[in-house]
Amino acid sequence: MARRKVRPRLIAELARRVRALREQRERPRDSVRYALDYETLIRPHSGRKLPMRAWVDVHRESRLLQLLGRLPFFGLGRLVTRKSWLWQHDEPCYWRLTRVRPDYTAQNLDHGKAWGILTFKGKTESEAREIEQVMYHDWRLVPKHEEEAFTSFTPAPEETPCPVPYPPLLRAMILAERQKNGDPSTEEPMLSLERIRTDPWDYPENLEAKQKTKWLLGARWKQQGSRCGAQCWPVISTLAPLPTTRAETERE
Repeated sequence: MARRKVRPRLIAELARRVRALREQRERPRDSVRYALDYETLIRPHSGRKLPMRAWVDVHRESRLLQLLGRLPFFGLGRLVTRKSWLWQHDEPCYWRLTRVRPDYTAQNLDHGKAWGILTFKGKTESEAREIEQVMYHDWRLVPKHEEEAFTSFTPAPEETPCPVPYPPLLRAMILAERQKNGDPSTEEPMLSLERIRTDPWDYPENLEAKQKTKWLLGARWKQQGSRCGAQCWPVISTLAPLPTTRAETERE
């Protein structure tokens, strides 16, 4: 049976783009989303209160754009770090700013986005990316006369652990498996102690990759839905309608 050719739905695609553009225009700006009442420590836009561990830093530390707004050219080329990194790691962790886009609707230009090259625990990335958590109150600016001392770092030599022999029971099981498979090897089985390299828990997330993954998942879901076509409508039509009132919800 030949597959039916699916015609492109140009009007539906145009409507989807218009809705996405309208949603982007109506999205609240950073100065509205991350505004904070310093007396109650509540964000008016979301109504959420800051966690208890951030209460002290709100009055002592600064957001990233608060620091950059006082500098010429918003501090392009300067080094910024975080108080949590200074407490957690002995190796240098910092961002070198390459691009800053402030929110010009903010009263003091203390909101916006920034991009930079990350150096985490002495390892520098090759490409610049967006800096996450710029609205947190724990950013610090590295003074220019301290940048050289702050960035100087000599990595310690990595020691490769030597393999160790298996426990007697596992060794006997491996040798029995070799004999069963007809393997004439007489090499002694050794257990490797090398660990899988994973990023630390506080490693900054790649926001561009996260958005791209989210977009790809949405496109794949849409493609699967278009492949389903008319075959899905009989199944969808047989489903029970969702409750629309509170009484219907409580009755179910």
